[in-house]
Amino acid sequence: MTTSELACVYSALILHDDEVPITADKINALCKAANVDVEPIWPSLFAKCLGDKDVGSLISAIGAAPAGGAAAPAADAAEAAAPAEEEKESEADSDEESDDDMGFSLFD
Repeated sequence: MTTSELACVYSALILHDDEVPITADKINALCKAANVDVEPIWPSLFAKCLGDKDVGSLISAIGAAPAGGAAAPAADAAEAAAPAEEEKESEADSDEESDDDMGFSLFD
């Protein structure tokens, strides 16, 4: 992450903490007050991304992402496992055949 990005992130967090709307002008003002040179794209990008979002809920939801999809019913899981096993076996066979066709193996 570049200095410009970090400065914009910290500026957006400061604005959120002070309950001030996040705009590109305010991000630029904070960066200038901190004597940080920021590329012109970053303040407007952060303002567009965070301006209409609830930053507090974004911060709170960092570790709350779901680990995976919903569990499949047992019957469907058994049916799905059988073709997957067949595919693994056929892939293993084709890998061995392709090594034989070349006349050498990577591990010889």
